[in-house]
Amino acid sequence: MTARIYIPDNEYKERIQRAAKLVEQKGLDVMIVNSNEADYANVRYFSGFWPLFERAGVAITASGDAALLVGPESTIYASDFGKIDKIFTLMEYRESANPAYPELKPDSYKDVFKALGVTGSKLKIGVASMLDTSVVMMEGLKSNFPDAEISSADEIMVSLRRIKSENELACMREGFRITELATQEVIRTIRPGVTETQMVGVAQRVIYENGAEYEGLPMYIFSEKSTRHAISRSSHRIINKGDIVQLNLSAKVDGYSPSIGMPISLGKLSPERRAVIEFGLKAHEWTQANLKAGILASDVAKGFYQFYKDNGYEKNYLYGPCHGTGMIEVEAPWMETSSNYLLEPNMTFQIDTFVTTDTFGIRWEKGAVIRPEGCELLCNPIGTIHELEF
Repeated sequence: MTARIYIPDNEYKERIQRAAKLVEQKGLDVMIVNSNEADYANVRYFSGFWPLFERAGVAITASGDAALLVGPESTIYASDFGKIDKIFTLMEYRESANPAYPELKPDSYKDVFKALGVTGSKLKIGVASMLDTSVVMMEGLKSNFPDAEISSADEIMVSLRRIKSENELACMREGFRITELATQEVIRTIRPGVTETQMVGVAQRVIYENGAEYEGLPMYIFSEKSTRHAISRSSHRIINKGDIVQLNLSAKVDGYSPSIGMPISLGKLSPERRAVIEFGLKAHEWTQANLKAGILASDVAKGFYQFYKDNGYEKNYLYGPCHGTGMIEVEAPWMETSSNYLLEPNMTFQIDTFVTTDTFGIRWEKGAVIRPEGCELLCNPIGTIHELEF
């Protein structure tokens, strides 16, 4: 196993200072980012902390001070794993079983702000990750600061996370390296008669043996009609000879979660199925060839959609050519026909090409980082059409 690759402590501090400048520019007194176990990214980005069962938050002031907000059962856990010294225990971040903790004397948002030097009542508070901010959290903020102006600060987090550092890229490359090993082992061991979940177990064993901290996503190994699902979960379905099987495997390295996706066939493909797979691969390669710094994202997406239309696959189209990737396998920004941003160096994307039909679907997927001259793959090229014989 290679030496562990991770984000150094100083980078967490640098992230907080960059965020503070954006908080100040936006005219805010303080920003709060919230996360949960499933989408931990915004909190972990600043603190290195990944909540379990409970929720977590980070408060960052315009002056660059920060605090980690956790639920009642996570205080010691956060002090051991987190990168932020100031830790507060708030009931708003408790687990969904909703325990009362009658003996606990929790902190409040007022306590947090006071410790960070934020005073007054008519504050301007930005809340990032609005989708991960529960009603309980928002009500807690409003009851502590009824005269505050609370607004969305989601764009601050998109701005910070969209450009990756060399340490982040290193984590992603390591995740891809481990994912490639898992993919190879699944292809080597899959055979008619195994279940989808059994093969997920094979992939999980490999990623953990080779240094992953967790799956980067709930790993996809599903077959036949389930391959039509753009998002799905593996089941106890038995994989049969002749089945199309979709692989989307992923290994998480210090929070970073890249994935590799490809279709395989347990036997020879019919001409009709091969045509769909080959079209998907051509569309995938078209995207890779058209990624470059300075290009408008919507132009890539429009060209990608036109490629489907020109090849007679307009009805088999579901979404655009790429989505951002990093701490969460799918993160902002998406690349769609309505996307009005320019591609910038060190933005990272999953080139994600999905084609669905009435009976099956396929996905080719890999990661890339935007460069001035094009894009650099973060993993080995994919494109082999596997027809496994038994």
